Amino acid sequence: MTTPITVAYGDGIGPEIMEATLHVLKEAGADIAVETIEVGERVYNMGATSGILPSAWETLRRNKVLLKSPITTPQGKGYKSLNVTMRKTLGLYANIRPTQSYHPFVKTPHPKMNMVIVRENEEDLYAGIEYRQSQDCFQSLKVITCSGSERIIRYAFEYAVQNGRKKVTCMSKDNIMKMADGLFHRLFDEIGAEYPQLTKEHYIIDIGAARIAAKPEIFDVIVTENLYGDIISDIAAEVSGSVGLAGSSNIGEDFAMFEAIHGSAPDIAGKNIANPSGILQSAVMMLVHIGQPEVAARIQNAWLVAIESGLHTPDIYREGISKEKLGTKEFAKAVISCLGKTPSTFPAAVFGKAEKRIPAAPACQTQECVTKKELIGVDVYIQWAGDVNALGNKAKALETGGMTLENLSNKGLKAWPDADTSGMHLTDQYRCRFRAAKGKTATHGDIAALIARAGEAGFDFTKTENLYLFDGAPGFTLGQGE
Repeated sequence: MTTPITVAYGDGIGPEIMEATLHVLKEAGADIAVETIEVGERVYNMGATSGILPSAWETLRRNKVLLKSPITTPQGKGYKSLNVTMRKTLGLYANIRPTQSYHPFVKTPHPKMNMVIVRENEEDLYAGIEYRQSQDCFQSLKVITCSGSERIIRYAFEYAVQNGRKKVTCMSKDNIMKMADGLFHRLFDEIGAEYPQLTKEHYIIDIGAARIAAKPEIFDVIVTENLYGDIISDIAAEVSGSVGLAGSSNIGEDFAMFEAIHGSAPDIAGKNIANPSGILQSAVMMLVHIGQPEVAARIQNAWLVAIESGLHTPDIYREGISKEKLGTKEFAKAVISCLGKTPSTFPAAVFGKAEKRIPAAPACQTQECVTKKELIGVDVYIQWAGDVNALGNKAKALETGGMTLENLSNKGLKAWPDADTSGMHLTDQYRCRFRAAKGKTATHGDIAALIARAGEAGFDFTKTENLYLFDGAPGFTLGQGE
């Protein structure tokens, strides 16, 4: 049965590599009906700050599968990333990025590399929630949820089981972000216990990224948060030999999007030298997803034969290894000429049915579930350019409703009272922490009264954050130096 798919040709090299890919799919017998949409730079320039028109959303929701070339997002001017918008709007919570070595035909110092990065796709700093709060201070909010973390971690373990992988590695920065990244690590440990057949390990993201660059062969499946996953995916693709070879899938419960991980490369657009392999690899993943694994294997094996035959685009061409330097169109024709053949150096590709969909995890199915939430105070952020002790004394006069001023901090470091700030670089925003007496709770009325007093006193307060206990455990961190 013919499967309808949506195709976006994208910007820069996008139209060239998409044309090449669709040519291969047609010749390989992919049973698809293509419906195109326009997204990206031209749509942005029409005044649509999202980069997509309502009619395109209608097509996407009808077909539920998108094969997309890279697009260009105009810098500045308030334009939002269309990739992020699509992933979140369509619920594409899992970003799957396989990366392996094609040694000796593609130059790499890591001939045994073969890993899959499972990246959370909707949360983290990619929520895009940012504020300018003072003359000096800008803020980006990192959003990590229990439900989102559990869902992507379960997906990673299920992916490993279904694809015969042996190990799952979690990467986070929970030595610094003890609450947000700490949650991700704890859930990994808790959910991992349900998969005794798999080896589990955790890396702090900085050393993890270094190990991917130096020893990628030690990894199998990696699961991580959105920003970390974006960064290490490019590191992995680069050390494998070329970012231009890597494809990816974005999977949700109802929708899926397939795209190369590289950008639109406008500097080489129209020159017929771009490598279409990234989008072609993404199309192979798409064919597996829509239930055409035999066609996917036919294309993948033809591509492998072309690679091991030395039929290469300029980005991977090497004297003495490559046989021909081919343009974008010519490389597609070379792959087509190899259809029906199987590789002799690489293992032949065989794909099973599409991976099982992992449903969204219900709320509070892990140990993070809480039964009691208590309001015990508030952090008030105040813009202040004067002496910190003067601020402390003035802010102390705001105490009301049984809440007292506990301390001030600046960029997360305690600055008052009893703090030597002579060596500190102080910005113009201070966090003033007001807390109820030990064992007591606060009310929203107490907080409202405190804020009203701050306004009457002439304070320029830029933000408030309520302080809660969850089953007696603080839902906030201490300042450094407390």
